[in-house]
Amino acid sequence: MTNRKLAHIRKLGCRPAEHRPNQPHLSAMRGFRARQALTRLDRTGINPAPLMLGNDVLGDCTSAGIGNHLRATAALAGFQITVATPDAVQFYSRSTGYVPGNPATDNGGVEVDVLTTALRDGYALADQTLFPIWGSVDPGDLNGIRNITAGLSAAYLGVQLATADMWEDQDGNLPPVWDTDSPADHGDPTPGSAGGHCLLLWDYTGTADTDLVTLLTWGSLQKATWRWVRSRIMEAHGLAWRQLHEPGALYPAGDDWAALVATNDAYLQGRQ
Repeated sequence: MTNRKLAHIRKLGCRPAEHRPNQPHLSAMRGFRARQALTRLDRTGINPAPLMLGNDVLGDCTSAGIGNHLRATAALAGFQITVATPDAVQFYSRSTGYVPGNPATDNGGVEVDVLTTALRDGYALADQTLFPIWGSVDPGDLNGIRNITAGLSAAYLGVQLATADMWEDQDGNLPPVWDTDSPADHGDPTPGSAGGHCLLLWDYTGTADTDLVTLLTWGSLQKATWRWVRSRIMEAHGLAWRQLHEPGALYPAGDDWAALVATNDAYLQGRQ
């Protein structure tokens, strides 16, 4: 039975997936995209330290997702950066038109528009403003999503959550594993019956339908199966932070990196 006192500590806020003319696509990185993804990505020894960033009171998951992507990227490089709730709320306001203090304007964000704002204006923190470059992949391209996760620290996803996914136990905890065969008493299992949400895919135990992935959302690590991901996903994007990344074997370089930068530059020029 849902604990009513805790039933509203997790907000949604990812609007339906949209496409913009000439938006960046990771197909520009031919080598990166063609790579056969790792069959297992184990990051149990690394703490991405996700934060709530206001997503318990606002539908700012698209902004919180970027803030937590910054932290996940830093963690992989062996350090951490401070992202505060006011930073996330300020960016949510800039990228969606939310007016702080006016609930009528708390309408969530369109991921591609939020990412465009980050590319153009940066994600401002107390002591620095960081600028990502980004690109999309087809949400059905699980190999591409795994390559993003392994090579670009985490995949930035838009998902359609079911009411069953939002079920809470008496202590306010979500189901330990999100899966497509949820118990009948957890509510409607139809994707989208709860609403849209932005979260990050961090690692995975394998690539089979029932293998587990780790998602970063609402300040915590949430487990799910790949078949759940395939059922719920509506969009997928990769973000790269030039200022933070530790170059490694899986990180895009050379022609791949130059092509992604060029794609972002051309897109931004066309949007101005």
